[in-house]
Amino acid sequence: MPDPTPDSLANALTSAHSNRVTATDAATGHRTLSDQAYARLRRDVIQGAFMPGAKLGIEQLRAAYAVGATPLREALHRLSAEGFVVVEGQRGFRVADISARELRELTELRIVIEGLALRESVERATDDWESRVVAAFHHLQKVEKQAEPDPVLWEDRNNAFHLALISQCESRWLMRIYTLLYDQHRRYRIAARVDRGDRDIHGEHVAMMEAALARDINGLLTAHEAHIRNTVRSLERRLCFERSA
Repeated sequence: MPDPTPDSLANALTSAHSNRVTATDAATGHRTLSDQAYARLRRDVIQGAFMPGAKLGIEQLRAAYAVGATPLREALHRLSAEGFVVVEGQRGFRVADISARELRELTELRIVIEGLALRESVERATDDWESRVVAAFHHLQKVEKQAEPDPVLWEDRNNAFHLALISQCESRWLMRIYTLLYDQHRRYRIAARVDRGDRDIHGEHVAMMEAALARDINGLLTAHEAHIRNTVRSLERRLCFERSA
């Protein structure tokens, strides 16, 4: 067999590199589709576009999201791992149900996890952190003082305020678990469509902000726990009312 010439080696290397790039691009494109499907489905499940217990048919989702079956299945399995979707063997997928027991479990876990993140954040507080908290609170209160707040905007700014409070926490695991618990709680809030007129939510946020800015960790944790438990009492009343209607 003749020895390869420099030109033939160069051509072979170029071809191999081209094949690797093509394969990498294809894999990246697939991950992008799967990630997009995951993000959109996660948002829609949390925001109530699919009711608890609703079946999630692949063909239905393909038509709604204009995404192939494989990226959709990957996204649904990721959501199953987070507790938003249930895999039912050969029967496919459905949205996870909600229950009073799960709400209580989520509540106790959120109080602990967010409390740990709040403690670390305040212990590491800086002037920049304080500015973030004040700015997030300012944007939140502008919505809370409206006669009829936009619920989607309120959710976004409420989330931003809670994130600002814990933004000095450097534990990636705490932040990951916090995000999951917060979003599971948010699914209950949206499902219940709680009337915020029966409590002073703005006052609860003021108490949290003032304790945080005073670096009063115990005061902040007390205000935070009261805030979460007040929310849960409102949710339980509303969900029980809907079940009995």
